[in-house]
Amino acid sequence: MKRIITTAVLVMLTVTAFAQAKHLSFKGVPIDGPRKTFIASMQQKGFEFVGNQEDMSILSGDFAGYKNCFVGVTTLKNKDLVSTIAVIFPEKDTWSALESNYENLKDMLSTKYGKPANEISEWVNCNPQDDKDRMYQVGMDRCKYGASFENELGTIEVMISHDGFLKSFVILRYVDKINGDAVRAAAIDDL
Repeated sequence: MKRIITTAVLVMLTVTAFAQAKHLSFKGVPIDGPRKTFIASMQQKGFEFVGNQEDMSILSGDFAGYKNCFVGVTTLKNKDLVSTIAVIFPEKDTWSALESNYENLKDMLSTKYGKPANEISEWVNCNPQDDKDRMYQVGMDRCKYGASFENELGTIEVMISHDGFLKSFVILRYVDKINGDAVRAAAIDDL
């Protein structure tokens, strides 16, 4: 009986260790490992390397049926370990096009991951009445549209964002749990 219990415990520990070692993936590639290795995998999937910007590498390519997206590959601070992937979808100059991108991506994520764990769709301190006013409010950072999908491997977030008044777009972020926790631990160590 003791041998059966010991074997069962070892099997459970092995399964737990294997499950803990799994990472969230992007285009079938685990969000883990050195930046160069991850970028090489993305290049094999058709993305082009654009350049580096601090702790982020930028790629361009098509993603989820959208042309000309930018992909940011972020590593842990002071460690070459990929932790977060961000996709910036093409800029839109009308609210209807921007909202359509957001809703389409949210629906696809819901199909794959289920109902969002968190969701917000609101205007802050305003009530825009038309397309032009909505785009103005996006540029003023008064548009809070976002949803997050969580599982044991990490979090996927989709949101409407902007860079000034003229550039509005949808962002999709993949945050690996294991490496995201490592980012948090490093930040706590800094305190």
